[in-house]
Amino acid sequence: MKKVFITGAAGFIGGYVVKEFVGQGWHVIAMVHRNNSPELEALARSGSVTILRGDAADLNSLQKAALAAAEGGAPEAVVHCAGRASDVGRDIEFRRANFEPVKNLTELALELNLGRLVFISTTDVYGMRDFNHETEEQLPAADNTGNSYPAYKIAAEDWLRAHLPPERFAIIRPAAVWGKGDRTFAPRILAYLKNAPCIVHFGKWGGRNRWPLAHVRNVAAAAFLAATRPEAAGAAVNVIDSEITGADEFYRILARVYLPGREFKSITLPFWTGQLLGQLITWLSDLLNLKRPFMDPSLYALYSANCNLDFDNARLLALFKAGGRSLVTRAEGIAELR
Repeated sequence: MKKVFITGAAGFIGGYVVKEFVGQGWHVIAMVHRNNSPELEALARSGSVTILRGDAADLNSLQKAALAAAEGGAPEAVVHCAGRASDVGRDIEFRRANFEPVKNLTELALELNLGRLVFISTTDVYGMRDFNHETEEQLPAADNTGNSYPAYKIAAEDWLRAHLPPERFAIIRPAAVWGKGDRTFAPRILAYLKNAPCIVHFGKWGGRNRWPLAHVRNVAAAAFLAATRPEAAGAAVNVIDSEITGADEFYRILARVYLPGREFKSITLPFWTGQLLGQLITWLSDLLNLKRPFMDPSLYALYSANCNLDFDNARLLALFKAGGRSLVTRAEGIAELR
């Protein structure tokens, strides 16, 4: 039986990646840090998963887990899901969580002859501005916000390309990941909606801008295909659902599912008004090194929710076709939320 070593296995994305590989008949060596999950424990009792405790940001801990994963034969793949996914916090914390583990995993992959290393990056590496359905080839990485989250994702991607041959790594770049069990993205929007008299947008789009969604099961399937398909070797693949979903539309989708009966009007304010508030919220959140801003919008969230983040997913569609897979649709994803 083939086996895979997965970091961040108890997280939202990591948990789905575990289930994807188990469903494909692989044995999963699941590395978890602090919290476990009932689903992971159940899979461990079934014998499909071996759970290891460790911190991907700590070299000794990661090395110990990788050595354990390699006992009896090196894993055919490594999927690195662990990391700090936030729009606020101190730079040193993002480097520790999002860059150093990739450096260390690269060295361990070469030392222990681990299989292909799949890195979960983000479409945020393209920067925050208006896009027009460009492809991966047309979009160089460009951190135009000075935010540590995309900055260290870019640095990690560059490190992989510089230190591993193409056949030894693959990169997937999910957009805004959503789905059943989401603990951050949708809950953050819902927390706003529960206390808001209306939906507020900033700038010229008025909520009509694309918010690129990536259903978590599409992300998990992309991780599996990136680990196993020859077409994915050395490539970076945008993971984005095919449906075009506007920012205002997604707010209303969540409201219909979780806040039935509530009606919301939308208003649009000048972008600069949001910038002033976002800068203050971000400054205080960074100063306190919070994992999430104490209120919305942070400056980064402001750009994310009000730029037209319209990226192409042709490379993903080709990869799914080669692997005999089809994307989870928006309608299917919404049905799972109910």
